[in-house]
Amino acid sequence: MSTTAENASGIAESASPAVSDAASDAVSEEVREGVRKVAERARKARPELATARRARKDDTLHGMADALRATAAAILSANEKDLEQGREKGTSEALLDRLRLDEQRIGALAAALEELAALPDPVGDVVRGRDLPNGLHMTQLRVPLGVIGAIYEARPNVTVDIAGLALKSGNAVILRGGSAARETNAVLIQILREQALAYGFEADIIQGIDEFGREGATALMSERGSVDVLVPRGGRDLIQSVVRNAVVPVIETGEGNVHLFIDRTAPVKMAVDIAMNAKTQRVSVCNAAETLLLHAQAEDAGREVLRALSRAGVVLHVDEAARAWLPSEVQATEATDEDWGTEYLAMEMAVKTVESLDEAMDHIRRWSTGHTEAIVTNDLANADRFVTEIDSAAVIVNASTRFTDGGQLGLGAEVGISTQKMHARGPMGLEELTTTKWVLRGDGQVRP
Repeated sequence: MSTTAENASGIAESASPAVSDAASDAVSEEVREGVRKVAERARKARPELATARRARKDDTLHGMADALRATAAAILSANEKDLEQGREKGTSEALLDRLRLDEQRIGALAAALEELAALPDPVGDVVRGRDLPNGLHMTQLRVPLGVIGAIYEARPNVTVDIAGLALKSGNAVILRGGSAARETNAVLIQILREQALAYGFEADIIQGIDEFGREGATALMSERGSVDVLVPRGGRDLIQSVVRNAVVPVIETGEGNVHLFIDRTAPVKMAVDIAMNAKTQRVSVCNAAETLLLHAQAEDAGREVLRALSRAGVVLHVDEAARAWLPSEVQATEATDEDWGTEYLAMEMAVKTVESLDEAMDHIRRWSTGHTEAIVTNDLANADRFVTEIDSAAVIVNASTRFTDGGQLGLGAEVGISTQKMHARGPMGLEELTTTKWVLRGDGQVRP
């Protein structure tokens, strides 16, 4: 879904963090008890959803989609309140863009729920099964994770995405969407809860805790035993704060310091088209390219790419060799190590020239966050080496980095882009919200 993996990578937590590194004892007992009761209600409501048939879950998703379209005016009214509050606080236009909903974006959210309904239900799938020599029949089945907590900021689309994914995969969900989108999220969660109830589920399979503020996020991180997994979705500060402080197991989604390498044999038009899409199609998302690597022998492609980016308004931070390729009228700043490590999420880009594929890959290994890397090349051997040797969640040949997206990859939606290597990596869809259990059926076997 196009709105989904506009993955919140660097969000407003630098200005208004969803959670801080404050010690857990700073949480008031009132907040702690309030969040605990939310988690208990989620756990109580979950079993019926976990065992529900696919048709019932799909009907509920369609009902939610219809309700979003029917209540668009109320959603937009709430969203305008959040936007106005953001403007008063001096929130950047890039962050306001993440927060903003309109008729088209609401339609896309509804369509994404319908896409989820059309996808296979992973719950109950047999991962493997066989008869053992002792006569036992063994199967490994996909089952829901349980109760999922999500902490994110300023992205009301994430509220719908995660709720829909959780419902289809049989999980209850607790959402902490942050103060920046509080009014919008409150309306969205109410709509989703009403539809869950209309189709016979407990409304508490979907709950929000924004009313508890930042303390609520900290309390949620302590609900081990009531919350099965926690997914932080946002920029580095938010994610690392959750990783450092949570006692609930965390699936770490990551920031996107994404690289695009224009190889020596890259076709000029292809290089320009991909670079422009990767950088400018939507700059405030984690799969937008942030560093451009140019092969020293790709001067024609390099010049045209830099010219196109500059004309589009991209501020370039370049090394000495790349500066020599810039048209005389183009202004650029000198790139530093800080630029190589920066996820701009804006119309800015770092540019470095390299002498070889090996130098390009060495640079990526040093500075990558493990999200997405892309190469533009007509050299099949170089493409194969890039795919084999670059260790990121997504590696792309001759296409835009913007395709690292749950909707674009046929997942219907995503919880986030995982840059870790355990359980889930890359766009996290339905299967990534399940675990497995082993079932043994016998007729009296005992172990000798």
